[in-house]
Amino acid sequence: RGENRPAIMISSCRSCNAVAKAFKPWAASCFPAARTITGRAGRVVHLPGCMCPVCISGASPGKRISERDLSVAATPSPENRGVVFMGPNEVEVKPIGFPKLELDSTNSPVVSERQKRKCQHGAIMKVVTTNICGSDQHMVRGRTSLPGGYMVLGHEITGEVIDTGSDVEFIKKGDLCSVPFNIACGRCPACKRGDTGVCLFVNPARAGAAYGYVDMGGWVGGQAEYVMVPYADFNLLKFPDKDQAMEKIADLTLLSDIFPTGFHGAVTAGVGPGSMVYVAGAGPVGLACAASCNLLGAACVIVGDMIPERLEQARSFGCETIDVRAEGTLEDKIHAITGSPTVDAAVDCVGFEARAAAASGGEQPAQVLNDCMGIVREGGQIGIPGLYVTEDPGAVDDAAKFGNLSMRMGLGWSKSASMHTGQCPVMKYHRPLMQAILYDKVQIAKAVNATVISLDDAAKGYKDFDKGAAAKFVLDPHGMTGLAQAI
Repeated sequence: RGENRPAIMISSCRSCNAVAKAFKPWAASCFPAARTITGRAGRVVHLPGCMCPVCISGASPGKRISERDLSVAATPSPENRGVVFMGPNEVEVKPIGFPKLELDSTNSPVVSERQKRKCQHGAIMKVVTTNICGSDQHMVRGRTSLPGGYMVLGHEITGEVIDTGSDVEFIKKGDLCSVPFNIACGRCPACKRGDTGVCLFVNPARAGAAYGYVDMGGWVGGQAEYVMVPYADFNLLKFPDKDQAMEKIADLTLLSDIFPTGFHGAVTAGVGPGSMVYVAGAGPVGLACAASCNLLGAACVIVGDMIPERLEQARSFGCETIDVRAEGTLEDKIHAITGSPTVDAAVDCVGFEARAAAASGGEQPAQVLNDCMGIVREGGQIGIPGLYVTEDPGAVDDAAKFGNLSMRMGLGWSKSASMHTGQCPVMKYHRPLMQAILYDKVQIAKAVNATVISLDDAAKGYKDFDKGAAAKFVLDPHGMTGLAQAI
């Protein structure tokens, strides 16, 4: 590709080592038929015909797309299709297994998330809407530990119940429900505390689980025509009036993740009546956070981003905006708006793929965290709903590859600033936010520019979103909303 480097290079491979549960490099002398190239940022790419242990096992990113397996228990079925992560920057709509009241992720190449269990507490849902999320983009860009080739994507789901397990008592067939992206059992100590984002019983690898996401338990994603939702009585939020819900479906579909997540960021930053707030990032979560700040009574909401169209979207519902590429410090830009260089609350809605503020700046994972510590007042609060990962193979340096970032913690400490991180516990917020939508207290779909498209256009949606489109793409697998438009 015109780079000054050997075309073929045998190298150590982290994904191969992970499957082998070893951390010693393998080399051509050990596996003569291994075929890889080293691309950008030193990432190893397996070529067709590679015979390293992972490719032989069927788990490698080097297999041709048509040969890769899906992480679903059933055989691919003509009755169900889903958006499948095939490899970096590659998604396809493919036939997948029709959901059963069980989970079998034992064929996952991610060893830590393999599990098998019956789910008579679950429900089978016909997906009405399912949204493309920025978190999905991190994975599709190849910025997580998953090499691709098997996972059905999607954790933002709204659907109609078509079947329930024998242990389900209260959710009934025909119910139209929002599905929190956190999978929670409702029984463990964390769930009983209300910390449903870190349920202890749904993921063998760590606390917390989600649909269609790496290291989150192997649960099949919901960017599909049908999906299984476990612990249905506990997890599902039933809409009280089905017809009314369908009229407001573009708003209600955002209850599964970004509206509660944005609201959580604002709440954990201490936003309340009269607050001066800075929101970093004008993607869908940042816009949802800005709308949430207005709902909470903030006096001034300032949104910073690098994409003019997204800043225009923030201004459309009353936000002040800052183009962070422009000359000058962030403190000076805030001072020009409010007369003060600091704010009461700051919210990081960008995450680990942050970039330097200068127009020519490259990636700096801690940029937004350091910005927030710089502009929050003494005793102020910082909410961090933006995603930070434990493994990032595409990181700018070796430390960042394992989530170790160069933060100005001393600055934050000297200001007595407080920071709150982690997944939003969606169930803490989704019912009151549903009521705010139903009683017209917020127009969240308008704020984030919710744009409904067909399931077949999912790949186009991912590409447009990755380019910085000022839109929240909502997939309509069955054409039930009547809102889908071509892109």
